[in-house]
Amino acid sequence: MSTLNYLSHRTLGQSQYGKLAMALRERIVQGEWKPGEPISSESLLAQSYGVALGTIRQALALLVEDGVLQRRHGKGTFVSKGMSGTPMLRFFRFSGFDESSEPPSSHILSSRLRSSSAQEISAFGQNSHNSPPQVIQLERLRSIGQVPRLLETIVLPLPLFGPLAEMSTDLWDDQLYPMYQVRCGVSIQHAQDSLSFSQLNGTQAKRLHLASGHPCVLVERQAFDLAGRCVELRTTRGDAHSFRYTAQVR
Repeated sequence: MSTLNYLSHRTLGQSQYGKLAMALRERIVQGEWKPGEPISSESLLAQSYGVALGTIRQALALLVEDGVLQRRHGKGTFVSKGMSGTPMLRFFRFSGFDESSEPPSSHILSSRLRSSSAQEISAFGQNSHNSPPQVIQLERLRSIGQVPRLLETIVLPLPLFGPLAEMSTDLWDDQLYPMYQVRCGVSIQHAQDSLSFSQLNGTQAKRLHLASGHPCVLVERQAFDLAGRCVELRTTRGDAHSFRYTAQVR
């Protein structure tokens, strides 16, 4: 998904601040301001673009709403560091874990390079005209208090994640999103999760210390970077008996 498409539902045909938001976002995507860094002051931006201060503030408000920027009272406006915590666990209630706990430990069970499927080529926007595009496929087990809780299949496009293909999985961090940013310069800005219910096959059940055929929650994720590109496909399985869903309805 291009930057233009990502913002088009609000900015195409809109006033000057919509176009400014797209221009500022492109500068962030190009790395002029890195995740966690402050952007130029509103007055300096207004001067450089030759617009009123109010116009710049409206453009920045769009990017704050999209999660690209964050305002810090008394300090300025900063590029978002993106997702970095353990949001997948919000779907489950496991003993020994709450939001104040340390993130679960992780173990990469397997890692391999393979050709992209048609679905992955479409999702990642890979170029398939010359040599077949490739992906890294990982199988990862996440544990809480040494008890396995989540089993994940993660697919990452090449060459974007090339540095990880050359790195021993023993050196991978428990939290992947901050590692993506440090090792590959990829910041996960938002994700879309789809939930359904399924059953564990024999291998999956054994890895989660459950019985074959045990009901599981299936979470299928698409994760997107600051440019609005899909850069990760992830399938997570966890015990359906530990599933929880909380929503506020007003």
